[in-house]
Amino acid sequence: MTQTTSSVIESPVKKSAVNPIVIIGALFFIFGFVTWMNGTLIPYLKIACELTTQESYFVTFAFYIAYVVMGIPAGKTIKKFGFKNGMAIGLFIMAIGALMFIPAALTRTYGVFLVGLFIQGTGLTVLQTASNPYITILGPAETAARRISIMGICNKVAGALAPVILGAVALANIDQLTEKLKTLAPDQKVLELNELAARVILPYSIMVVVLVLLAILIYFSSLPEINTEHEDETVAAANTDKTSITQFPHLILGVVTLFVYVGAEVIAGDTISLYGTSQHIALSTAKFFTSCTLVSMIVGYLTGIFCIPRFITQQKALVASAILGAVLTVCALLTHGYASVFCIALLGLANSLMWPAIWPLALAGLGRFTKIASSLLVMGIAGGALLPLLYGYFSGKYSAQSAYIMLIPIYLFILYYSTIGHKAGRSNVKS
Repeated sequence: MTQTTSSVIESPVKKSAVNPIVIIGALFFIFGFVTWMNGTLIPYLKIACELTTQESYFVTFAFYIAYVVMGIPAGKTIKKFGFKNGMAIGLFIMAIGALMFIPAALTRTYGVFLVGLFIQGTGLTVLQTASNPYITILGPAETAARRISIMGICNKVAGALAPVILGAVALANIDQLTEKLKTLAPDQKVLELNELAARVILPYSIMVVVLVLLAILIYFSSLPEINTEHEDETVAAANTDKTSITQFPHLILGVVTLFVYVGAEVIAGDTISLYGTSQHIALSTAKFFTSCTLVSMIVGYLTGIFCIPRFITQQKALVASAILGAVLTVCALLTHGYASVFCIALLGLANSLMWPAIWPLALAGLGRFTKIASSLLVMGIAGGALLPLLYGYFSGKYSAQSAYIMLIPIYLFILYYSTIGHKAGRSNVKS
């Protein structure tokens, strides 16, 4: 058996089997594709369902709030069925959510779209609860950020493709259509909007098929199961008096850090298209800005793979990322037009190494508490539900640009965790 710091691989992969990292990488590609479709869905549903800007941001709320509501059930699912079967279950649930888009499009009902997004978020909650700790503990702790960076590339390549692909289908000729809708009679306008809503039926039908096939493939794959109940002597000795997950303050602070980080990431990726239009850039151009944010994240992940831990520790990378995020936010607030939009897109670079660094720092030394800790961390992803809504509120009350000021305290808190917070309650912690 191959032993990691605090876990044991119970069923090693056969030599002829596909490398586990390749399989998990495919999963990260899928949920990156699904997640970052939201950046296109926001302006698309705003037009198709005739929404206000603030109402349109309920796309991110419905999707990410599932991480809070379903976080604990997801953890229990993984505890009962294991990592591999949990991944398959998550994919099946995501397929059900994608299927909901068909009746939603046929009836052009925003509420049904939101239900579909919530179900997709539920599936992703289970999938992330299984896959993130799995890739974290599949090898040495000091190279966890590098492995997660590889997963991040798979995730963000898919994320960069998603707005382009969905945008080409759902938002084709959207500027002309928007102008045309202003001149149509009510009955003709309804027909045009129904046709617009129907554009998502084909891509989401394809997604259903792909997700179901992947779930079947994962279920019958030879992915090894990891026993996180096992603890080596050092971890076991440190945890002898621990009876609750709340006795790990570095984890609790890690959950808060993940909450604000995900909120910042979603704001940078999902608001940039509408922000571009507020800077007098045509939606036909602005619809691709989410992809620009994700491309900058890919650059960051590649940097992480090359540099961590060869030249910089994952903890120091988090420090640098937090500082860069705060600086870019200030630059976005002080500039205008494409320059300001470019600064928001570059936040992807600042955000890229945060997820890979937060997970190993938060899970360090948890041993048998790893699965429930993963549930709490996944619940932290709900920052993507709440903070974009707060941005939408400030955007409506003040301006789309000035609303970005809320990112500054977020990056300062991440800086705190990267320097002090990750050591809370732990002894002999090296930075």
